[in-house]
Amino acid sequence: MSIKDEKFMEMALRLARRGISSVEPNPAVGAIIIKANQIIGRGWHKKFGGPHAEINALEDCQTLGVRPNGATMYVTLEPCCHHGKTGPCTEAIISAGIKKVFVAMTDPSEHAGGRGIEQLRNAGIEVQTGICEAQAKMLNAPFIKYVTTGKCWVILKWAQSIDGRVAWGDGIDNRRWISNEHSRRDAHKLRRRAQAILVGINTVIADDPLLTARPNKGKKSARIVMDSFLRIPPDCQLISTIDESPVMIFASQRSVQAKSDIAQELSNKGVELLAYPDTDRSNLHFLLAALSDRGITQLLVEGGPTILTSFLKENLADEIIVYIAPKILGSQSSIGITRPMSELSEAVGLHNVEVDCFGDDVRFRGLTEKAIDEISFDPESSFEIQTVSEPANE
Repeated sequence: MSIKDEKFMEMALRLARRGISSVEPNPAVGAIIIKANQIIGRGWHKKFGGPHAEINALEDCQTLGVRPNGATMYVTLEPCCHHGKTGPCTEAIISAGIKKVFVAMTDPSEHAGGRGIEQLRNAGIEVQTGICEAQAKMLNAPFIKYVTTGKCWVILKWAQSIDGRVAWGDGIDNRRWISNEHSRRDAHKLRRRAQAILVGINTVIADDPLLTARPNKGKKSARIVMDSFLRIPPDCQLISTIDESPVMIFASQRSVQAKSDIAQELSNKGVELLAYPDTDRSNLHFLLAALSDRGITQLLVEGGPTILTSFLKENLADEIIVYIAPKILGSQSSIGITRPMSELSEAVGLHNVEVDCFGDDVRFRGLTEKAIDEISFDPESSFEIQTVSEPANE
């Protein structure tokens, strides 16, 4: 494998990133087709349930009027060989007469696990794997965790001022945004990426949020409230918009039994009650197990300082995303995050940190040690996909 091969795969990875927040819970995949040192086809998985990257790349060849027979394909994930929402990509690749395929990483899913690669090789196609594997793993870390462990990927996200304040203003009518519009648009992409969004009951009472992605682009993520004592206001926006996206309330069994009339009223309105047992076991572990059993691969935690700190205390976070606004709010009419987090007994280090600017805001994004272990990723590897020019024709 040459530097040119790496650059072509990096192009495929950049294409794959275009699908983030649209394809979940499926993986994001990109593909490039090369013939006579020319790119004749580009494709990526654009939408959940839609054609895969390989199919889109092959169709792109038709658009250009070039036959892909004898060409080389670069694809970021092992082509599928099973019938799902779409047909097997391996069959399409074989029928198109592709001569060689570079695969960044094998698909660890139970229905794949190298079978797609084996099928291509049995058809006489040369297949090489492992090129830009670290980048490919990073791109689809939540997918890898879920299919290999059965557990959902947990993202902690918050916005804060320079001095660590996370809420600004008193009451629903006086709340002011800490982050800017650019950061908020990016945060809505995170919501579309996740299958569930979680906050604490104090956030619901203070802000009356919708917790929907805007625009939602057809995504209907579950909205979860940590509400041990069933204090949720019956007229809040979450419940009034339950037809748009499902609502789950996570409460203690004791409260559900003691407030059976409220619990029944919520159930009648379509709310799903997740009652955790009153035991010594962490209720967060119970919650994540329940969500994973429901097929939720990514959970976005947007709660306040107490909720966020709880996930960190239990070592349950995989990814942390923080938007820092160039503001110093002080103590007046604001809530700080530093005091709750000072209760952490151990430091939390982040790996493979990305720093991006959204207007004047700065976004920090990184993975925890737990996440690195779960996806078997080398923290010393660089996963950043640099913007590179296309390789010159030879």
